[in-house]
Amino acid sequence: MNGRVAGLLLAGFCLGASGLFPSLAWVQASLAQPNDLDVSAIGKVLTVSGAVHIEHTTAVLVQVNAPAAGTPQTKVGDLVYRGDVIQTGADGALGVTFADGSSFNVSSNARMEVNEFVYDPKGHSNSSVMSLAKGTFTFIAGDVAHTGDMKVDTPIGTMGIRGTAPRVEILDDGTVKFSTLVEQKK
Repeated sequence: MNGRVAGLLLAGFCLGASGLFPSLAWVQASLAQPNDLDVSAIGKVLTVSGAVHIEHTTAVLVQVNAPAAGTPQTKVGDLVYRGDVIQTGADGALGVTFADGSSFNVSSNARMEVNEFVYDPKGHSNSSVMSLAKGTFTFIAGDVAHTGDMKVDTPIGTMGIRGTAPRVEILDDGTVKFSTLVEQKK
């Protein structure tokens, strides 16, 4: 961290602590350089029910008057970013769509991480990697599967997706069940 940034942070801390700016917002960012941060949304929540939380691990976090009870509930319209971790509770379910048209339905007691997502509608080097750790997932592959490299990582292996509609179930004992529908060519 350079001296200028450190000085600005110290000044903000002192002013905030002194009470001169009681509504001062605290900003937390990783040690990555500003150009390394990915602030473009890659998806959007379409449906949500029950307890669902999306942890934005690589985005810049701005926290103002955060609720004391913890993290806010995910709601329809919330954005999804590269690096996000999606978790559902015992009564939770989520539907999310991505910029390439891929869509995922996430069941209760599930965990999914959006590791990588690169999509250019005119490109042919697109890629995505989603890690499924537990729960049941159904999804429809979008343009990345047809114009690049779509992968879905599970505890027992990584699947290359080329235009299918899979259902993946990861049981508590680590067993993975997989079924798929093959997409009809137009």
